[in-house]
Amino acid sequence: MTYTRMDRRTVLKGMAAGAVSASAASLPIAAAAAGNITVGVVYVGARNDLGWTQSLAVGVGELKKVAGIKVIEEEQVPETTAVVKTMESMIQLDDAKMIYGGSFGYFDPHMINLSKKYPDIHFRHSTGLWDADKHPKNLGGFFCYLDQAFYVDGIAAGLATKSNKIGYVAAIPITLVIRNVNAFMLGVRSVNPDASVQLIFTGQWSIPVREAEAANALIDSGCDVLAVHNDSPKVVVEIAEKRGKWSLGHNSSQRHLAPNGFLTGAENKWETVFTSWAKDLLDGKTPSNTFYGGYDRDMVRNTPYGDNVPEETRRRCDAAISDLRKGKSIFIGPIKDNNGKVRITGTVDNYDGSLWGMDWLMEGVKGSTS
Repeated sequence: MTYTRMDRRTVLKGMAAGAVSASAASLPIAAAAAGNITVGVVYVGARNDLGWTQSLAVGVGELKKVAGIKVIEEEQVPETTAVVKTMESMIQLDDAKMIYGGSFGYFDPHMINLSKKYPDIHFRHSTGLWDADKHPKNLGGFFCYLDQAFYVDGIAAGLATKSNKIGYVAAIPITLVIRNVNAFMLGVRSVNPDASVQLIFTGQWSIPVREAEAANALIDSGCDVLAVHNDSPKVVVEIAEKRGKWSLGHNSSQRHLAPNGFLTGAENKWETVFTSWAKDLLDGKTPSNTFYGGYDRDMVRNTPYGDNVPEETRRRCDAAISDLRKGKSIFIGPIKDNNGKVRITGTVDNYDGSLWGMDWLMEGVKGSTS
């Protein structure tokens, strides 16, 4: 069931919010285990954006299949006080016992403040920002380690390129994005040491004009494979297809956009955490504050291969996925940055906290973080 933002906020504004919130907040989570439990989900974009928001919506689709769970959703909610009004309406009007926030800017201060106001409601945010030493205990985070799927993407790209020039359109040079770029480059180099990745940052999570300019510029410079990391990869994938080049997707499946040149893509598998926490709620248990993982924890996947992907490429990618499911590390040194400095000397576990400080691009990536 979907409610429009205006209806929710208009109704909430006209209510005696103090009385309602006291009533809603007084109901413990475990008390709802005997009947239906309502879970609210708030999205920053459209659920059919073919990217970040759609990946969340796909996971929520599986959550809806869990008996005893009722899901309410609202999309295109900005990272302002609008999200506070939306989440409060889910609690006060729909008696939601758990709220998922699907955008970076929802966390601080909005979800932090709401979790303090409603201590008996579980709030979970789609990043690893929650800190046990700083934040309320009814708040938490969930995160898919997409760098593992990007490593597999890199293998596919390294085997597909004929020019040894692979293009990469990325949004913003934060450590999360840089980590995925470097994992991709490691995948490329594992099968094709001669290939390089030409990287362009657009400066925004979603800006179709710049994405189109970057994709065309990369192809004009000789790139015959395009990878992408932004909120909705549709533009880049479609341009690659139109110009007869290979492409790789991001967040959710774009396979249908490129029937001729699609390789694979890095997808979040949110349903793993959503259904696990739903079962905790139904059993009267408190869901864990955090739920993070990659292939070994069934939190990511690669999009099914395009029809024209060679069998050898499929075999090599499948073998890498099998290794990742067993916990094999991506980051095996020595690894240099693209200025020649050694950044990783030995083998670093895929979940090592030091990787979150990655503000450098590895050898073979042509581009800059500044």
